[in-house]
Amino acid sequence: MSFFKNIQSVNQQIMLPIFNENNFKFYIKREDQIHPTVSGNKFRKLKYNIKKAKEMNKQEILTFGGAHSNHLLATAFIGKIEGLKTYGIIRGEELKKLNYNSTLKKCNELGMKFIFISRDDYRKRNELDYIKSISDLYTSAYIIPEGGTNELGVLGCQEILSSEDSFFDVICCPVGSGGTISGIINSSNDSHKIIGFSALKGSGIKNVISKFVKKSNWEIYDDDFFGGYSKIDNKLVDFINNFFEMTGLMLDPIYNSKMLFKIINLIENKKWEFGKKILIINTGGLQSIKEINIKLKRKGCSIIKQ
Repeated sequence: MSFFKNIQSVNQQIMLPIFNENNFKFYIKREDQIHPTVSGNKFRKLKYNIKKAKEMNKQEILTFGGAHSNHLLATAFIGKIEGLKTYGIIRGEELKKLNYNSTLKKCNELGMKFIFISRDDYRKRNELDYIKSISDLYTSAYIIPEGGTNELGVLGCQEILSSEDSFFDVICCPVGSGGTISGIINSSNDSHKIIGFSALKGSGIKNVISKFVKKSNWEIYDDDFFGGYSKIDNKLVDFINNFFEMTGLMLDPIYNSKMLFKIINLIENKKWEFGKKILIINTGGLQSIKEINIKLKRKGCSIIKQ
């Protein structure tokens, strides 16, 4: 398990006029700097899952994801390092007939084998009967849920915060499958307010998070999603590019940029009802930018500058 060293990422202060004018202390935890491929919450979520797989003498890892999944890429990379075969069950049977995008191509180069299934079947990915049918087919595989969100994934994410983070009033986190924020809630202080920003509108993710946490110092925003998961428009592209020019920090277009956009929008409109010492968890995910830019060019939109 030498790959999974105990890592504590740094907090970088962000100085923008909107924060300075309103006396905010605004920091971003640079989880994105953990590793160039296995960055942010993917490192955290896979740490104890891979350890468990090896303890069980499993020779294969099987997991789930979409065409641009950071989780799939991280799993493929770690599988290569640890000598484990990897399988990815991919959402969208039609993708089998297309050339691999950059994410799937990297996964394939790292040795991951793909199982393309229909979107209807993919919706069954968390059902016990479906998981059992997969287990019966891949008897040597250790199965990790989509996004790495299970009890072991949450356990890894409990290591994101450090003692110095007791300084903050508010800790904000982008939310996909719910594992990262669950770990943060579990390791938070009673004085912390934890706010999650879901990538999906009306996601129902609160029900998932509630299975992993007992504290009540958290809430979720899931009302502003730029038209859907992985959807992006010129307004968000401009925000990402401007933020990079002002801070030197690149944000991914699916999770972190949308969270920052929402926070700044709330502050600008005097709707921020929380504390002024804010910590943002940057979960990484920059590998998605290349494919997003290809889609943006096709639509005649502005692209994310890199």
